[in-house]
This record gives sequence, structure tokens and C-alpha cells, in this order.
Amino acid sequence: MPKNSKVTQREHSNEHVTESVADLLALEEPVDYKQSVLNVAGEAGGKQKAAEEELDAEDRPAWNSKLQYILAQIGFSVGLGNIWRFPYLCQKNGGGAYLVPYLVLLIIIGIPLFFLELAVGQRIRRGSIGVWHYVCPRLGGIGFSSCIVCLFVGLYYNVIIGWSIFYFFKSFQYPLPWSECPVIRNGTIAVVEPECEKSSATTYFWYREALDISNSISESGGLNWKMTLCLLVAWSIVGMAVVKGIQSSGKVMYFSSLFPYVVLACFLVRGLLLRGAVDGILHMFTPKLDKMLDPQVWREAATQVFFALGLGFGGVIAFSSYNKQDNNCHFDAALVSFINFFTSVLATLVVFAVLGFKANIMNEKCVVENAEKILGYLNSNVLSRDLIPPHVNFSHLTTKDYTEMYNVIMTVKENHFSALGLDPCLLEDELDKSVQGTGLAFIAFTEAMTHFPASPFWSVMFFLMLINLGLGSMIGTMAGITTPIIDTFKVPKEMFTVGCCVFAFFVGLLFVQRSGNYFVTMFDDYSATLPLTVIVILENIAVAWIYGTKKFMQELTEMLGFRPYRFYFYMWKFVSPLCMAVLTTASIIQLGVTPPGYSAWIKEEAAERYLYFPNWAMALLITLIAVATLPIPVVFILRHFRLLSDGSNTLSVSYKKGRMMKDISNLEENDETRFILSKVPSEAPSPMPTHRSYLGPGSTSPLESSGNPNGRYGSGYLLASTPESEL
Repeated sequence: MPKNSKVTQREHSNEHVTESVADLLALEEPVDYKQSVLNVAGEAGGKQKAAEEELDAEDRPAWNSKLQYILAQIGFSVGLGNIWRFPYLCQKNGGGAYLVPYLVLLIIIGIPLFFLELAVGQRIRRGSIGVWHYVCPRLGGIGFSSCIVCLFVGLYYNVIIGWSIFYFFKSFQYPLPWSECPVIRNGTIAVVEPECEKSSATTYFWYREALDISNSISESGGLNWKMTLCLLVAWSIVGMAVVKGIQSSGKVMYFSSLFPYVVLACFLVRGLLLRGAVDGILHMFTPKLDKMLDPQVWREAATQVFFALGLGFGGVIAFSSYNKQDNNCHFDAALVSFINFFTSVLATLVVFAVLGFKANIMNEKCVVENAEKILGYLNSNVLSRDLIPPHVNFSHLTTKDYTEMYNVIMTVKENHFSALGLDPCLLEDELDKSVQGTGLAFIAFTEAMTHFPASPFWSVMFFLMLINLGLGSMIGTMAGITTPIIDTFKVPKEMFTVGCCVFAFFVGLLFVQRSGNYFVTMFDDYSATLPLTVIVILENIAVAWIYGTKKFMQELTEMLGFRPYRFYFYMWKFVSPLCMAVLTTASIIQLGVTPPGYSAWIKEEAAERYLYFPNWAMALLITLIAVATLPIPVVFILRHFRLLSDGSNTLSVSYKKGRMMKDISNLEENDETRFILSKVPSEAPSPMPTHRSYLGPGSTSPLESSGNPNGRYGSGYLLASTPESEL
């Protein structure tokens, strides 16, 4: 290259050098641009890679419509946790009082971080691996950790879809098979199954007929063939939905995202017409203000916000990477967050309305059973008839009459009252019985539906809703795995997706053993929580502190056409990282103070018992957490000591028919000019200057590129916006 060329001047001087497209092209050899792509790169291996990345960015799939994209984000964020975890947390943590910490944390953590993930995905147009490698190469392990966590979650999440499929097909019969306890016949003698008699029909069906569960995690008990078949069906459905990427999954979202709202609306109307529904709703919204000051409540609220929006999984980034550059992702973040919160509240209303109905039925049953005990004591002269108020009629005994009679007997027989074995039968006690997770859906809610008129219809609708909610979340989870891998390693999409589903099915056999439910608890409650918290806080730090909040806000302004509120600046820079650090510390302390465990179903006792994980299970749990977080320090160390190339000091310029692309994503670490703020000319609000001003390697000014559609010299080369030049 001539010593007096402007490129040479630029490399040896910090002075302002203006270099036109013609100047740059004059230094190149003649090339047949119709047939080839020419790259000028600092390293030989970068030539082909730059061309491939250009073509990939240009050919990247896109959503058919904004509605399809919004439904995809809603389907991913609104999942099974909205139906059973949020109502449980409301019930456990003070009813309406729980909504206060949840809303506060949604505003200061949830929405800002959700907006951040949407923005970086849309700007860079890559999956999680490519995004975080670009933002900060030394923290490129964040993307790999996200993929691993998605794999862990997908393994057990599809098992829950398999459970829903099992109940769905079992719902096509009347009466429902979990409405009554089975009867064991031995000749002429008929005896109710003891395990069912000690518990309840729905509890027995769940633990014995569906899961055929063992007494502990150490007793594998072999495969449950019914659930193995359902798991195969679940992975087949997921595979067909995602095999062609957003071209196939986008169409599925129209049904899987909207149908649950139809079912929830039907259940809400039906629930409000049930006797006792108002009792349940009032119980939910009656705040217990002392709970608002409990740090544990705030920690659980933060965790729920964290999981509800799908932060850290990579699915949010993957979906947004298929957007157009000028899409208003700020509006998307607010809209999806609001719909997510609205869905949680709607589901809670439905659950508490139905549970209020169930509580009234169970309370009436309690009154009848205890009234029979009192009649027996009266007939055997254990109790005097003088203790019974004269207006009490045992043929039509109300809850109020029983409470009055109970209080009189308790007062008179104070010394011997406990021996009578009478229950107070209080409605509040029934409403306070909190059932978590799968127990809420497959036991409590299922039992309530057995008392509905046309119960099979409602059961079919309910479990079809669960299948669709799970499917929407699984599509996002699979996108968090496949999109970054396909973007980074250029593997065939269909083959890799099918391979993932087959691999996940065989690994998922761990969860369809008779002890499989205990492994679901391990993965759901422990293996994903801590790694995801670490991932999200590092994402926040990478953008706000390493890349720079001011620079990021400026680029959002270029991308969106308006400047986001200063609120986000302070949330990203200070508040969100601090809150996430506190949450991470609290999670670690919680693991240390309370050893991890699980609720085991003991067949002989027909009851649950909390057991701690054995040593081998603890070792497995620690290994899972380590595997999920290990890529972060490994990639950091390898790149810090230059054992793994991060592409530093390379300059790649790509030319092709109709476009010219410049990749400067790998300039020096502190070089602010590595981020190009220009847009595709067709998207730009106004033409850009026809010259590219280079201000030296220490400059912080954005590079400017030609925006003339035909080029200044009529050569037909346009400046392309690429993922590498657009965050």
C-alpha cells in the first residue's frame, strides 16, 4: 500500500483524515463483484467469516407481523408459573399485600431488564452467544450459560406438559377418574383403597395413578411407561412447532398464546357464579400488612418477576433478534410486562374463586363428619343433650349452628375436649391451606372441578390450556438454545433442532421414573435459580458498566427514533444491579441456611414428608449449578490471557453486489468507534453524509457512512447495517 495513502495516514496518525468510498475502492484490485465477495481483513480466517455473516444478516428470517412477534413474547413469558406459582405466592405472602412488592420490583427490575434484552437482541440481531460476545468478548460465556440453563429448564418443563397431556386424555370420561377412590374387591368383600381413604381421591390419582411415585429420590422404581409415552408426545409436539424456526413456531403462537385467555375468561365467569367464590376472592385481596416488611416476601417477589418475564434464558433475545431495526421495543417491553402481570392477576382471581368454592364444599363436608361424631357421643351418653342448643337441627345443620355447638362443647368439656377429636371446621382454615406448584393444578384445582356440572368439559379445557401455556414457553426456551447455536456455529437448522429434541427426550427419561417428580423439584427449585440470577446481573453489568449506559442510550435513540426515559439510565446503572446483587446474596444464604430438600409422598402414611436431598443428590445439584455457570469464568480466563481469540485488532470490509458492509466489531477494547450508529438507508430518517470521517483510534465519535442508494459515484454499492455494527 502506498505510504501516502489515506489508510496509511490513518494507521500512523491521530489527525483527522477524511476518506471517501472512492478512496477506499481505489486501493483494491479489480474484482468481478457479480460473482464474488472481497474482504480486506487483518487475519486470513476473517475473510470468509465476514462474508458469511453479511449474507446471514441479510437472509435472517423475520416475523410476518408485529402481532405474531408480540404473541411469541407473550407465549414465552406467560407460562405455567402464572397459573400456579403466582396464586400460591399471593396466598402464602399476605394476599393483596404481596402485590405491592411484586409491582415495585416489576418496575425497578423487571421492565428495565426486559427492555434491555429486547434492545440488544434487536440491535445486534443475534442469539445470546453472539450478543454477549459482541458487547463484551470476555463475558461471552454468558450466552453459553444461557443455553445450558435453557436446556435444564426444557428438560423438566416438557415433563410437566407430558403430565398435562396424560390428564387431558383422562378427562374424556364421566365421572372423572379422580373423582372417587378406587374399590378393591376380594370375593364378596369390597374395601376402599387404604392410601386413597387416608388422603383424597385426587391426591391418590396424582401420586399413584399418574406418577406411581416412590417414597424417596433414592428409590428410582424404574420407568413409568405412561408418562414416558406422554413425554414422547410432548417432545414430538415441540419438535414440530420449532423445526423450521419462527416460520413454524410463529404460526403456532396464534393459537397457543390466545387460547389460554379464552379458557381463563370462561373459568372466571364460571368461577364467579359458584357458591363461595366471593369468599375466596375476598380472602385473596385481604392484605396482611405485616408480610410487606418480610425480606423473604421481597426475595420471592423478585424471583417471580425474574422468572415471569423469562430474563436470562435467551429466548427474549432470540425472538427480538428477528425484528426490524426500527421496531419500537420500548413499547413492546411495557406491553408484554403489563400483559404478563394482568395474566397473573386474572389467573389468581380464577384460582381463588374456584378454591373458595372448594373450601365451602370441604367445610360443609367437615361439618357433616363432625356432626356425626357428636351424634355418636350423644347416643353413647359421652355428651349430654343439654349441651346442644335447642334450635340446632342435625338434619339441616348449618356452619353457624355447628360453630355455636362446637364452642359450647369446648367450654364445658375443656379438660377432655381433645379426646373427642372434633374439628372447628373454619372456612378460613380451608382457604389458608396453601398448595404449591403442581399440587395446585393437579390436586386442588382438579378436585374443585369434580364438583362442577359437566366436569369433563371443564377438565378438558383446563388441561388443554396448560398444554398451550407450556408449549408457548417451550418454544421460547428452544429458541434460547437453537438460535445462538445456529447463529454462531452455522449448523443446519432442521437437523440441529430435531437432534436437540431427541437428545432432550432421552435425557428427560430421568424425570419419568417413579422418583422423577423429585428430580423435577431439584431442577425447578434449585438448579436454575442461582445461575439465572448470575446471568442477568452480568448482562446488566456488561451493558451498563462495561459497554456504557450513555453510549447504549445514544444507540437506542438512533434505533428507536426517540430517547428512552432517563428512568432506564438510573435503573440499568445503579438500581437493578444492586437489587440483583442482593437477590443473588440472599439466594446463596438461603441455600446455606436451609439445606435443599423436597416433599416426598410416603405411601404407607398416605401423606407428604419433607426430606433433605441425600449426599449424592446434593453432589448432582452442585454439579448442575457449576455446569450452568462455568462457561462464564472459563471464557473470561481464556480471553483475558489470550488463550482464546476474541477477534481483536481485525478490520474486515466486505463488498458484494448492491452492498458494502464494514465490520469493526473487533477493534481495540476501549475504542468507542467500534459501534456504528447508522441505519440501512431505506430505514434512515435522513440521508447520511457521503464521506466517512475517521477521527483516529482514540475517538468516541460515531462513524458515518454513505446513505446514497446508488453510491456517490453511481457504482451501486450501499452501506449495509449489520449485527456487528449496530449495537
